Amino acid sequence: MIAGKRPLSVTIIGLLFIAAGAFGLVYHLTELKQAFHNDLIWVLVLRLMAIVGGVFMLLGRNWARWLILIWMAYHVVLSAFHSRSELIVHSLLLVVIAYFLFRPEVVKYFRGPRAAPA
Repeated sequence: MIAGKRPLSVTIIGLLFIAAGAFGLVYHLTELKQAFHNDLIWVLVLRLMAIVGGVFMLLGRNWARWLILIWMAYHVVLSAFHSRSELIVHSLLLVVIAYFLFRPEVVKYFRGPRAAPA
């Protein structure tokens, strides 16, 4: 792999989170017309976090990779209060995303170029 070249898995996951966050944001913004409530603010913040995580992951920021994993883990916890199938799907997504974001070439990408020792 060429140093600094973004792995395909990072591109795909980053774009998926940007899309999921954007679609969710637009969907939930329509709820503002019906009623404004504190839960809606939290939902909008979560959608923005997905977009920010996806964008900065594409830019190679390590913290964004962790944000995406925390975002997904939060959804696993939320799913525990819903249906079993939702919990299973979110859990599997978390495992798959974690697998692809911690492969050796991906870890190398997020570390970025290191300065040579003097």
